Parts: sequence; structure tokens; C-alpha cells
Amino acid sequence: MSIRIRPACLDDAEALTRILNALIQAGTYTAMDTPLTVESEREYIATFPANGVFCVAELEGHGVVGCQTLEPFATYTHAFDHVCVVGTHLDLTHRRQGIGTRLSEVAFELARQIGYEKVFSYVRADNQAGLAFYQKLGFRIVGTAQRQVKIGDKYIDEIIIERFL
Repeated sequence: MSIRIRPACLDDAEALTRILNALIQAGTYTAMDTPLTVESEREYIATFPANGVFCVAELEGHGVVGCQTLEPFATYTHAFDHVCVVGTHLDLTHRRQGIGTRLSEVAFELARQIGYEKVFSYVRADNQAGLAFYQKLGFRIVGTAQRQVKIGDKYIDEIIIERFL
């Protein structure tokens, strides 16, 4: 299995929309609750912060099967310039194959190169596979945001995690 990690481009919007919408529809992997359009994903890629990292994973014979973003934690002050927020999204049929780990190796190194020192995120408390993935990468739990997500009339806690680069 040949995995290629590269920067995201506008041509990836369709594949990323398919992946993200499947995760949204599954209802357990993400706090996102509104299906995306190819146009909105193109806009997201086009306006992604210059001081961020947006990588996609291509699997030989399958095309784009996942992505990872590292975005600035905050832009209203320089006090957080060393902190980025990570999001990892993989095609449901290509999980647990080392793709997320490979994405993280490349993206975290790129983040280090542009000055990030810490990666921060939130994981739905009911997404035990996602939490285990991040813990395997060296993240530690620093707290719980109770009733942080509300999808329909269901509240979901989020686990707050961090890792120093």
C-alpha cells in the first residue's frame, strides 16, 4: 500500500466533501452536523490560513482517502501563535491502515517548521476510536468540555487533548 502525503489543492474538494459528508452522516466521528458542498470545501481550501498546514493522503489506486488540518488556535492575539488546532478526517473504508499516523508524521513536521510548538484539539467523548488514535500519537487528555456539542437535541461532551511538538 503506497500512501502519498501532499498539500491539499482545490482539485481535492470533491473527494474531501465525500469523505467529510460520510463522517457527518455517520453521526459519531465529528461535531460537524451540516453536509458540505464541493463549493464550500473549495472555498475552505482557497482561504485556508497561510500559517496553517493542510495535507491530504492519497492511497495508490484509491485517490484521496483522508486529510489533516492544523490551523492557528487564535488570530486575535500573538500569545497563541505557537498553538495550532488539529483535525483528522479519514474515509470510513480506510481507517486503521496507518494513513492517519502517516498524515500526522508529515503534518506535524511541517507545523514544527513554521513555528508551532503545541497541537490542541477536541474529540467527541463518544468517539473512542478517535481518542485512542490521538493518544497513540502522544496526545494527553487535559479536560472535558461538558455538553459542548449539541446535535439535534442530543448533548455530547468533548475531550480536550494536547501534544507538544
